[in-house]
Amino acid sequence: MATPKSVTVKKNAGAAKGQAEVLFASAAVERLEAKATLPAKFLRMLDRLPMKRVCGGATVAVKIHVGGHFGFTTIPPLFVRLLIEKIKAAGAKNVFVTDGSYSVGEATARGYTAEVLGAPLVGAAGVKDKFFYRHKIGYKTLKEVEIAGNVEDADALVNLSHFKGHGDCAYGAACKNLAMGCVTQKSRGWLHQLEGGLLYNEKLCVRCKKCVEACTRQAAQWNAERNRLEIFYHNCVYCRHCVLACPKDAIKISGGGFIPFQHGLALAAREVLRTFEPGRTLHITFLTQITVYCDCWGFSTPALIPDVGIVASEDIAAVEKASLDLTRDGDPLPGSLPPGRKLVEGKHLFERIHGKDPYVQIDRLEAVGLGTGRYKLVEIK
Repeated sequence: MATPKSVTVKKNAGAAKGQAEVLFASAAVERLEAKATLPAKFLRMLDRLPMKRVCGGATVAVKIHVGGHFGFTTIPPLFVRLLIEKIKAAGAKNVFVTDGSYSVGEATARGYTAEVLGAPLVGAAGVKDKFFYRHKIGYKTLKEVEIAGNVEDADALVNLSHFKGHGDCAYGAACKNLAMGCVTQKSRGWLHQLEGGLLYNEKLCVRCKKCVEACTRQAAQWNAERNRLEIFYHNCVYCRHCVLACPKDAIKISGGGFIPFQHGLALAAREVLRTFEPGRTLHITFLTQITVYCDCWGFSTPALIPDVGIVASEDIAAVEKASLDLTRDGDPLPGSLPPGRKLVEGKHLFERIHGKDPYVQIDRLEAVGLGTGRYKLVEIK
């Protein structure tokens, strides 16, 4: 553990009143020529962003999610390389690509190497996940988080995230890329302890296992060794089937459900961003190869919807809101849902899949001072 660097704590860019600007590069190809494709649009997007102000003279951390095992739907290395070249051209003193300390070992399988990217790939909290700075949080059971030392020691941050589904909070993108990816493994465990929504009274339980039989999502699971009910919240949609099936009222719905977890993500993301001076962070999200589960699962499933494109902003709440709005409607492509999975009610596709409202994350980001969900979308042609 190290001593936190001295920083100026202010609200991030975009938190002022009014709309935040969100740049959008569509994946649609209107002409069969290279300059009309997404990589060329991405370069033009980067030219519209304040790269010199953010990266000039700075040591820049580019936070990505490298995925794992058989996963193949993370951000293609070509785009990371194009970004690195623009960061260098903007006058960066140094640039490196980073992810969780125990994730980077598998990065080469997806082409994330220094030779391909043009910058080294380093573990965010050092080789053994022990280089970090403690930040107090004080929210429910989340007393603190350990911010990865290599991230906090950087002068500027480019938050390069991949938008996809997530069972605990409906989706993962810019906020989760920081909250879960810029902290130690121990801190990720503390964040997951905020999951909940069901209260189980083991003293009232008669071990009939009707709750498990009533669950259609394999969320209610019986721990044979401990002879008790356990809830896998990644699958839970709060349908109340287990509650209604219990003959002894041993299971009850509690208030909030998944919301404390999303609030914890916002708080952790805020602590990461607070370590950078105002005007030294960018958020870029890829709405491509959007799958039902997170890239950390170690395998990829078919894309839920056609590729949408890329969004970018200095405002994390705005870029998250734009990502959700651009993927809100429609039905999943055939064969893209897990076998037997049925949609539930919801105003966003991911709420219909996972049973959690993804727009809560925007509310939580705004609540902790991380920007605004009001945005103006500017398309890059």
